[in-house]
Amino acid sequence: MEHGLSSSSLSRSGLSRFAPAIGWLRSYNRSWLRPDAIAGVTLAAYMLPAGIGDASLAGLPAQAGIYACLLSGLVFWLFCSSRNTAITVTSAISLLVGSTLGDLARGDSARFGILAACTALFVAGIFLLAWLVKAGAIVNFISEACLVGFKAGVGLYLASTQLPKLFGFKGADGSFWRRSGYFLTHLGETNTAALAVGGVALAVLGLGKVFLKNRPVALFVLVGGIAAASLAGLAGRGVKLLGEVPQGLPPIRLPAVFWSELNDLLPLAVACFMLGAVESAAIGRMFAEKNGGRFDSNQEFLGLAAGNLAAGLGAGFPVSGGMSQSLVNESGGSRTPLSGLVAALIILIVSLFFSGLLRDLPQPVLAAIVLAAVAGLFKVSELKYLWRADRSEFVVAAATLLGVLGSGLLRGVLIGSLISLVQLLRRAARPHVAFLGRIPGTKRFSDLARHADNEPVPGILIFRVEASLAYFNIEHMHDAVMDKVASETVRPRLVLCDLSTSPYVDLQGAHMLAGLASELEATGIRMAVVEARSSVRDRLRAEGLDEKLGGIDRFRTVAEVVEAFGGGGGAGSPPPSDLKKAAGRRPD
Repeated sequence: MEHGLSSSSLSRSGLSRFAPAIGWLRSYNRSWLRPDAIAGVTLAAYMLPAGIGDASLAGLPAQAGIYACLLSGLVFWLFCSSRNTAITVTSAISLLVGSTLGDLARGDSARFGILAACTALFVAGIFLLAWLVKAGAIVNFISEACLVGFKAGVGLYLASTQLPKLFGFKGADGSFWRRSGYFLTHLGETNTAALAVGGVALAVLGLGKVFLKNRPVALFVLVGGIAAASLAGLAGRGVKLLGEVPQGLPPIRLPAVFWSELNDLLPLAVACFMLGAVESAAIGRMFAEKNGGRFDSNQEFLGLAAGNLAAGLGAGFPVSGGMSQSLVNESGGSRTPLSGLVAALIILIVSLFFSGLLRDLPQPVLAAIVLAAVAGLFKVSELKYLWRADRSEFVVAAATLLGVLGSGLLRGVLIGSLISLVQLLRRAARPHVAFLGRIPGTKRFSDLARHADNEPVPGILIFRVEASLAYFNIEHMHDAVMDKVASETVRPRLVLCDLSTSPYVDLQGAHMLAGLASELEATGIRMAVVEARSSVRDRLRAEGLDEKLGGIDRFRTVAEVVEAFGGGGGAGSPPPSDLKKAAGRRPD
């Protein structure tokens, strides 16, 4: 009996690691049900108009946004790691989908929807693969500066797509600059009724953000817009309405695409994966720091894989964690991911019984909802901070911003990521080589360039490379040391390499140290290394460098070698054997 219980417990434990909801549901406190239900209702009220607006951004019918939020919400809560994250369609991904699939669909709206659903399945597959190989750490390699520029670019691009709808005339296709130019030159076509209803909606949403934070003001605006369309006869005044939204649920099936189209969809799916992974991880980490607990990015990948799979099979499009939706969920009082299930069930009821009421929603009101939702994407304060704090990071943000506006979202992200990578490689290839002096009155040594009061040790040049020694940075290190030796007024008799800040040395790094020692020895200068880590000592010994580098062990410090040398006042440089004696040659 005990063995049976133990096996059952182990089985449940394994399932809990796969689907965390199985674990927390067993210990679910009934007092949490009410706040979870209230948060779910609030979340649904916020997600419904936002989902419709984002579907419009993606160039898809309103039901695509509803289906994506509904079906992904029904499964995400089972697998997610963060208790407050809400899965949804997002403005950034929606715009990416809309701007990329337009050319592939060639004006065929039905084909557009099929390609969008297939993209969601592609994204699900990438998230699943990332979960299988535990690639959660990948999100740490996306530069924050790149995201700042991307969000700012998306904000401006979104404004260029929605402003014509707000003013009641058809906008242009193409880049931000083309859309903006078209908008400015066609202001004379403004529909007064459309601008009035859209302007009122935008004003109400703006006031709601100030006085009714994290409340479903968008739902009130949506209902008010529908009522205004009926009472004021907006359709007769030339105001475009949303139109029919199919009632019921979509058939669950694989989208029918051609093999040739899969290749075209892969770059878009990768971009959606990267955006979804970064935004979801940012949300999860934010809530973990704020409310305690641990965020598991790998587990979140599994939840996002399940959510995108459901959305793709149900005629939706790619989904991820939504920042504003998650904040609404938390402020609504959610205690567990069950609030996400409640929200999905409410959207299900709307889809089955009340979707027809959305037919009379004015397009300017929908544009106002989208503009209000993304207004926070362009933050001048973030760009100013990067300018003050780090000009190289500002360059990344600015390049990404201009790339998004000039070349589109996908190329903009790639431009920013490429510049970030180049800067990272440049920093890695040119690590700081610190030349050390004694801190007055102590036996400690630090960078002479940073601390002018440090005391150089006569006869000894001490240096420390503040990075691992690898094939791509060893030439920089070698040149820095040799240039320093050549610039010294009195030639040193010993060059001492402190490896305490070099956690790794590759083969070429070891050979470079050997070559440097030989080059210095040819001019009568000894070289020694100290404070190498275990793996580094193993590497240097394996290359036969023990004698050449003055003995390699874990006991000697910079201070001990300097003392053995006589503080620089000795008659000559001690041979390597004498340097070894400074530690008594204890077993390493």
